[in-house]
Amino acid sequence: MAIFYNFVKTLSKERSYKTMNDVLKKISSIGIVPVVKIDDAKGAVPLAKALIDGGLPCAEVTFRTDAAEEAISLISNAYPEMLVGAGTVLTTEQVDRATAAGAKFIVSPGLNPTVVKYCIDKGVPVTPGCSNPSDIEAAIALGLDVVKFFPAEAAGGLSMIKAMSAPYVNVKFMPTGGINAKNLCEYLDFPKIIACGGSWMVKDSLIAAGEWDTIRDMTREAVKTMLGFELAHIGINEENAEKAEKVAKMFEAVFGFEKIEKTGSFFADKYIEIMKSPYYGKNGHIAIKTNYLDRAVHYLELRGVEFIEETKKYDDKGHLKFAYLKEEFGGFAVHLLQK
Repeated sequence: MAIFYNFVKTLSKERSYKTMNDVLKKISSIGIVPVVKIDDAKGAVPLAKALIDGGLPCAEVTFRTDAAEEAISLISNAYPEMLVGAGTVLTTEQVDRATAAGAKFIVSPGLNPTVVKYCIDKGVPVTPGCSNPSDIEAAIALGLDVVKFFPAEAAGGLSMIKAMSAPYVNVKFMPTGGINAKNLCEYLDFPKIIACGGSWMVKDSLIAAGEWDTIRDMTREAVKTMLGFELAHIGINEENAEKAEKVAKMFEAVFGFEKIEKTGSFFADKYIEIMKSPYYGKNGHIAIKTNYLDRAVHYLELRGVEFIEETKKYDDKGHLKFAYLKEEFGGFAVHLLQK
């Protein structure tokens, strides 16, 4: 009987960790976790809609107000697809209230072993705040490999995260506190950071005033800053290698764009790619580069954009580096590139 009990307990924990990993993967795909403080639950649903319309279907609702529990419940019921969690959770009683309301993850400002263990035993994803090596080691001892770094800027910022990640190679971070549009990508560029928490697009004053359109627009701007879409090059389809080289030479002769031969194409400097045989797109293709291709694909798929699965290419670490959209733009196929 004891053996059976231990087996069930182990299996339950494995399922709990899988749930935790799934939630953290979703957070990583989104990249930015809006940290919101709601004083009046009536604003919860329009706030959630503004975030979703802005491209961030995620929110950490802080438990610092009496309206937090009801706000989480209202958001969860109105938008079950939204990844809503509870922040500033300090007790096991708050864990129960938050999860009963529909919170899909728990975040705390510090590391309380009792709260963390309680969440793990209940299969609730939890990210405790850590700001020094002792905190990190306590988190590892409890079985965690992702922690919140808080308060990020005040505790040493990206330099501190890089310093702590050296000895703790398997630990990843979600920095919160002082993150804004200016330093967001600096943090996200570091591979040990799965996402950043921030409140600059959901300021208390905007929520209190019901400025939902402003929050939506600021959220869109945050996503735009994170993804950093830019034109990489234009591709032209030619019938064969001879014609492709002729076009490349024309660009070189007229504009001074150096002709560079690749396996399946010629490049005129970095601006124009001339295919040696017809490829995707009636006329050719347009290449768009982005800061974080995995997140860009996730963001566009949320908006209904479809990709050609067989065109997706990955690097040796499993990160997406190339993908074609299904729809053509004016006779041109469009593909994304990792910067």
